[in-house]
Amino acid sequence: MKTPLIASLLIVALATRQPAAAAPVSVTRDEQRDVMVTIYNGNLGLVKDLREVRFPSGQTEVQFMDVAALIDPTTVHLKSITDAPGLKILEQNYEYDLLTSQKLMEKYVGRKVRLYQSDGAYHDATLLSTDPVFEINGQIHYGRLVLPSLPENLVAKPTLVWLLRNQTPRPQRVEASYLTGGITWKADYVMVLNAADTLSDLNGWVTIDNKSGATYGNAALKLVAGDVNRAADARRDRRMLETAAKAMSPAAASHDFAAEGLFEYHLYTLDGRTTIKDNQTSSSRCCRRARCPSRRSSSTTARRTTTATPTACRSPIRRSRSISR
Repeated sequence: MKTPLIASLLIVALATRQPAAAAPVSVTRDEQRDVMVTIYNGNLGLVKDLREVRFPSGQTEVQFMDVAALIDPTTVHLKSITDAPGLKILEQNYEYDLLTSQKLMEKYVGRKVRLYQSDGAYHDATLLSTDPVFEINGQIHYGRLVLPSLPENLVAKPTLVWLLRNQTPRPQRVEASYLTGGITWKADYVMVLNAADTLSDLNGWVTIDNKSGATYGNAALKLVAGDVNRAADARRDRRMLETAAKAMSPAAASHDFAAEGLFEYHLYTLDGRTTIKDNQTSSSRCCRRARCPSRRSSSTTARRTTTATPTACRSPIRRSRSISR
């Protein structure tokens, strides 16, 4: 009669065993369908990243990868474009403890590791410091180190992690938005005069310096001139940021900048798309006007000043204030 008893115990054990946790769903740049970047003065950018995904029904951990490395975690927001009521956010995290050799060593200080000698033999050792220095039976050693496993909470690239509850496992488009540092812009203008100082050629260039830790491919780009005071009126600033980041039509491709007023700021929109690579300084032409009428005036110090006539040389970008700080 022992056999039925053992079988019953096995059935009970199997019935009470907890189901294995589902593997996290990774969402990479391969699923990206659109990206919009709005750059402000003061080393600040707003990113809206639209991706097409398929989440299983129920509770799921999602790893949203290929994002900026200088994200302000308090500004992160995720929403479903196609099924907003069916996607609920239970928890969100920003993991930026990047995987490096130094971090690996730090995680294992005081723990058991395997130390290989030059002859191929190995010993179990305790890592004492990141130099690395080991202790085996009271003796200090150096050698080739093998770690037993990858420590938790180390990631290869900055990652946004959400714990979600999804209703239906059908494809949907989700939009992640966040503010990031490390991205700036400025405008420079060059005027070339003829010999008589009566005509001039005006060229304007917008320079973008991206050190945010991410590349924004085929992005819709907008630039905002004016200092953003995020502490004075949070609701007003959030409204301004959202207004500036509205998606533009991707059909146009003239690569000019169009200007418009935005509260007390000035908004410049790139007419077309561009790729903003990480760790790159890139320039785009913002205006070009040839043979603008000019006039010459002299000051009391005999220093010559030449001014192009504004009405005759109107450009697609207007500079009503200092746009680089």
